[in-house]
Amino acid sequence: MVGLQHRSRAVTGAALRADFPVFERPTASGRRLVYLDSAASAQKPRAVIEALAQTYAHHYANVHRGIYELSVDADARYEGARRSVAAFIGADSPREIVFVRNATEAINLVAFSFGRSNVGRDDLVVTTELEHHANLVPWQQLCAATGATLAHVRSTDDGKLDLDDLRSHLERGPKILAVSHVSNALGTINPIAEVTGLGRAAGATVVVDAAQSVPHMPLNVAELGADFVAFSGHKMLGPSGIGVLWGRRALLDAMPPFLTGGSMIRRVTLDGAEWNEVPWKFEAGTPAIAEATGLAAAIDYLEGIGMDGVRAHERELFIAAWSRLGNMPGVRLLGPDDPDEHAGVISFVLDGIHPHDVATILDREGVAVRAGHHCAQPLMDRHGVPATTRASFYLYNDHDDIERLADAIVATQRVFGTA
Repeated sequence: MVGLQHRSRAVTGAALRADFPVFERPTASGRRLVYLDSAASAQKPRAVIEALAQTYAHHYANVHRGIYELSVDADARYEGARRSVAAFIGADSPREIVFVRNATEAINLVAFSFGRSNVGRDDLVVTTELEHHANLVPWQQLCAATGATLAHVRSTDDGKLDLDDLRSHLERGPKILAVSHVSNALGTINPIAEVTGLGRAAGATVVVDAAQSVPHMPLNVAELGADFVAFSGHKMLGPSGIGVLWGRRALLDAMPPFLTGGSMIRRVTLDGAEWNEVPWKFEAGTPAIAEATGLAAAIDYLEGIGMDGVRAHERELFIAAWSRLGNMPGVRLLGPDDPDEHAGVISFVLDGIHPHDVATILDREGVAVRAGHHCAQPLMDRHGVPATTRASFYLYNDHDDIERLADAIVATQRVFGTA
């Protein structure tokens, strides 16, 4: 699955923060911002911000329509971004890259277009307890509409996918297996190549939610073995409003459109229409033109560092943070403790303190974290908690951020008298 890229810049956290204007922003605490919420959305380097500004200032026109110079330029940049995405994830062709708004829309596209064409009454769809709602609710809706059955692979007490339970579900011959590469709520890294291999061997079409993996580690779709892969631009230093669905060309060719209207048509009469080729068949209306160029700039930035370097840096931070927080009284950590099975996400609970209160006090200390169910309510139920506090790391974090987090936790415990 791994396709290593050239590493030309060291990932040192503090040095890279200079590339991100947000860290120049003062906080109410008067201290440097410690941003530990990249699993929700990543901050943007100047290169991405400038790419957006330059597009709007000098290169903006609608694409796939005009024959004048400015439109041709915009079209070239938009389709160039598609080629950048294809190369970044090892796709065989840019025609396999469909631009959408985010990973959620990508999964909904597959559930609606592929699912309603291929799943019927008494068929089986399998997902897991580890999923974000975006990789659960679309399949619930598909099964409700078609009469199919939805089953869920169990997770273990330490937050891993139960592979024996997966195999038992696959013996039932599901039509679709939908699974996340990395849990957004716990940080669990699933053995995705093994999972996709098992799924396809059982005859299932495999859909991978890669929103938490593409930004943080090398991923090559040609080696992954999945049929569809979804991810979002805003989690990988890019703009919001653009995401990616990668799909096998033969599947995309056979699928009906998800939305209809401009750009996705070849010919229209008063009585009917003929669809465009992929990927444009799935890109109705004016697309996210500037956002595509911003995503390409984010990819350039990440490739300048190397995804192997990004992953190694986050692995190092996870080891340090797991040890630091795990030795603090009153702190309960969730998820696997093996750094090879855990991404740069730490989900924890403080004894006697609600996660929302934790996040509020941490914010007063200049530490930004996420608190809640992380769009994974069934997983919270599985672990017997209403919510957790989640700290997630990226390439602009460092060991000082971990110490700031630990100090803020102690401050929180003092406020609530649990220290």
